[in-house]
Amino acid sequence: MTQQSTIPTDTTIIYASLSQLYLHELNPRQEVSQEDVETLAGSIRTCGLLQNLSGIKDDKGKIGIVAGGRRLRALTLLAESNPNLETVTAIPVLLAEDMMQAEMWANAENSAREDLDPADEIRAYGRMAKSNASADAIASAFGVTVANVTGRLKLAGLPEAALDALKAKKINLTSAQKMTTAHDEKLILEAIQLIEDGQISNINQLDRALHPKAAKATDRRAAFVGAEAYEANGGKVSRDLFSEDVFFEDQDVLDETFAAKLKEQAGAILVEMGFAWVETNSESYLNYYFIQENKFERVYPIEGILTEEEVDEYDRLAELAEGEVIDDAGQARLDALQAILDGEYSDDQKQFAGAVVYVTNSGKLEIEHGLIRSDDKKAAIEAGVLSKPQHTTSPVKKSPISQKLGSDLERIARGARQSAALRDPDLILALFAFQLSGKSGYTQPIGLRKDEVPNLPTTEFAGYSMDARLTTPTKPAKFGSDMARVFRAYKAKGTEFIMEEIIRHLAALMTLDSEMAEVVDKAVDTNIRDNFTPNAENFFGRVSGPYMVALWQELLGLEADHPTVTTFSKLKKAEKAGKLEDLFSEPATRDAHSLDEAASTRIANWLPEGMK
Repeated sequence: MTQQSTIPTDTTIIYASLSQLYLHELNPRQEVSQEDVETLAGSIRTCGLLQNLSGIKDDKGKIGIVAGGRRLRALTLLAESNPNLETVTAIPVLLAEDMMQAEMWANAENSAREDLDPADEIRAYGRMAKSNASADAIASAFGVTVANVTGRLKLAGLPEAALDALKAKKINLTSAQKMTTAHDEKLILEAIQLIEDGQISNINQLDRALHPKAAKATDRRAAFVGAEAYEANGGKVSRDLFSEDVFFEDQDVLDETFAAKLKEQAGAILVEMGFAWVETNSESYLNYYFIQENKFERVYPIEGILTEEEVDEYDRLAELAEGEVIDDAGQARLDALQAILDGEYSDDQKQFAGAVVYVTNSGKLEIEHGLIRSDDKKAAIEAGVLSKPQHTTSPVKKSPISQKLGSDLERIARGARQSAALRDPDLILALFAFQLSGKSGYTQPIGLRKDEVPNLPTTEFAGYSMDARLTTPTKPAKFGSDMARVFRAYKAKGTEFIMEEIIRHLAALMTLDSEMAEVVDKAVDTNIRDNFTPNAENFFGRVSGPYMVALWQELLGLEADHPTVTTFSKLKKAEKAGKLEDLFSEPATRDAHSLDEAASTRIANWLPEGMK
């Protein structure tokens, strides 16, 4: 026989004074924050006590509160400022008949307590805000913090469909917060559907869905020009209310503003440095072969000489700078001495030399100077600025990347570009029509021929993924099938199915030269790093140790003699590869190196040469 206890139903509510009440040891909330108490006190002051307390009388006639301890503390706080307040002189208390019932009440209220669903909070706060209630008033009415109200009100402007999706747990709160950055309800609804379909799995993908034509503030162009100049040129900016993310919505305006500022900077450098010419370059990095490919010769500044006293002064100031204890005056003097050592170009050199300016991935302006064009070489030699060339063959610098690895990287870049192109089906069809019309000349944007268009590396490894639509094969008809019947069944699936099939198969056949690839990348915002993350297996273990040391130094932004670099250089090749893999894939590793924003951006955007 099971022992049962009957819950008494003849309980009584009495009205007690605050002096009669105390917190009973059965109350599970023995400790609460002072902020919670103050917030609830504000709610009671505004709206009154909306729920009674529950307690049990002791043998001294006092009432121990077993449920409602936070309310009791809030009432005590109110009484300290206004002891005559009716709310604290006639407090409704439901009395338990016995200790068993009191304990049940205490546990039941604590376990049943549940926070308001975020979507319901957003709607409720939004309704009060529309009636001109302040955030403070809303916080008091609901017994929450002002910060909580402010955050929820930022979401109150979302479409009802977004709040419905949040309520139904189809999207999470982080996704809803991101959706406040979009100005087009259609994009928000499409993003919700993509999340439901599993096609959006991270914040970067959601950002691209909500801002398909935008660039983030971390984009080198945006970092270089800044929001103020971009907006002054007519560009539209969207700011994330919950983070520091900023979206530059019009990339055409961004390109115009970027080009104009780069040209302006080039003009200023031309005047300031006195070179014969200064050109701009749209690349974010000028590689090892830039000078060779453009047939430049190079001259260098004529170095200055320090006196013995200046050498001693330089060493002393450099030591202070290394220890980060140098003052502004000392730094200015160190810079002046360094300028002497670096030297400057002579007037004769400047008569023929020029510079190329470009912007790095971090948005920093860089100058490649002391360059002499091939057309000016003869005159520079006659003027004694350049030496006559010796008839010896200079060895061609060997690329650190093997031919096989280079081929794999090229395939990965192609696959990533194809994956990105799936975001814009109309673009793929336009490329198709462009080629079919004959207007593409000898170029072949789409690989509609028997040739294979490889987008998978020759060896299978982790760190590279593709859109499944590019790798899911079409099931072939069985041998001997009635092809007319098969085709009719295929066609009967409808236009939408047929178009999806065309798009995915054309995307997998894309093979673009560099010029066309640039057009596609701009249109669909290709980011190879979305599909490829370098690791020990797929890249670092397949290049030389010195290459990895140079890369480690470059990514961390350190000098060659820095202890972090010299220690790394002493590791075995496999250990080097592992360290670089951790740098790319483990946030804890990046945190351990205390990376600044520029270094983090370099790592996030870095790709081996030949993939950009």
